[in-house]
Amino acid sequence: MSPHRNGNLSVMPLQEFVLDGFGGDLEAQALLFALFLALYVVAVLGNLTMTVVITLDARLNSPMYFFLKNLSFVDLCYSSVIAPKALANFLSSSKVITFEGCIIQFFFFSLLGTTEAFLLAVMAYDRFMAICSPLHYLITMCPSACACLVLGSYCAGCFNSIMQASFTLSLPFCRSNHIDHYFCDVPPLLKLACGDTSTSELVMFGICGLFIMGTTLVVLISYGYITVTILRMHSGAGRHKLFSTCGSHMTAVSLFYGTLFVMYAQPGAVESMEQGKVVSVFYTLVIPMLNPLIYSLRNKDVKDALWRLGQKLTAT
Repeated sequence: MSPHRNGNLSVMPLQEFVLDGFGGDLEAQALLFALFLALYVVAVLGNLTMTVVITLDARLNSPMYFFLKNLSFVDLCYSSVIAPKALANFLSSSKVITFEGCIIQFFFFSLLGTTEAFLLAVMAYDRFMAICSPLHYLITMCPSACACLVLGSYCAGCFNSIMQASFTLSLPFCRSNHIDHYFCDVPPLLKLACGDTSTSELVMFGICGLFIMGTTLVVLISYGYITVTILRMHSGAGRHKLFSTCGSHMTAVSLFYGTLFVMYAQPGAVESMEQGKVVSVFYTLVIPMLNPLIYSLRNKDVKDALWRLGQKLTAT
C-alpha cells in the first residue's frame, strides 16, 4: 500500500497488519515476554494435566468431569491461539501478522471464547441438577444429553465467530495497518475501518451482550436454587462440601464473565484500547491458567486422581 498526499493509506486490500502490542523499550518487552511465557506455560501444563487425568481415571467418569475436561481443552486451545504470536512479537521488531493469519486468529479466539462462556453455563446447570434434583440427575444428564450440551456450546461459538468475522472483515481498512493490540480482536480492528462501523459495533455488542447476559442468567438462576437447597440441608458437613465444590465454579465464572463484560458488553469498550489490552490479558492467559488450579486445588476427587496418576508414573 502507498499513502496518499494527505498521509492516509490508500484504499487497497491489506496484505498484512502490524500488532503494536504494549510498546515500551527492550527491557519492558523482555519483562512482558517473561510474564506471558510464564502464564502460558502454566496454562498449558495445567489444562493438559486436567485433560489427561480426567480421561485416564475411570473414577472421574461423570458429567461434571466430562464438562471440566472440555473446559480444560477449550482453555488450552484458547490461550494457544493468542500466546505464541504475542511471545514471538515481544522478540521481534516487525510484529507483522498476515491478513489471513489475523482472520484465523480472530475467528478461533471468538469461537473458543464464546464456547467457554456456554460451557461455564452448562456446568452451572449440571450442578443445579445434581444438587436440586438428584433423583432425576442420571436420566437428565445422560451421556447423549451431555454430548449435546457440549456440541451446542461449540455451535454457539461458531455462530458468534462467523457473525463477528463477517461484519468486521467486510469493512474497508484504509486508515492504517497498525493494530493497537497484541492480537486481532474486534475493537482494535474497528478502529482501523474507514467506513461506517456502527452496524458492526451494534452486532458485536448485541450478540456478545445477548450471549453474556443469557449465560450469566443461567448461572445466576442455577446457583440461586443451589444456594437455597444447600441452606435447607441439616448436615453441616454436607453444606460445606457442596459450597466448596460450587465455590470453585463460581470463582471461575466471576473472573471470566467479569472481564468479558468489561471488554465486550458495554459501549465504552471500543474507546479504551489501553484498558482493553490489560483486561484482555486476564481472559486470554490469566483465567486459562487459573481454571485448572481452581478446580484441582479445591476438588478432592481431582487431587486423589492426580495422586493415583503420580503413583502409577513413579511405579513405572
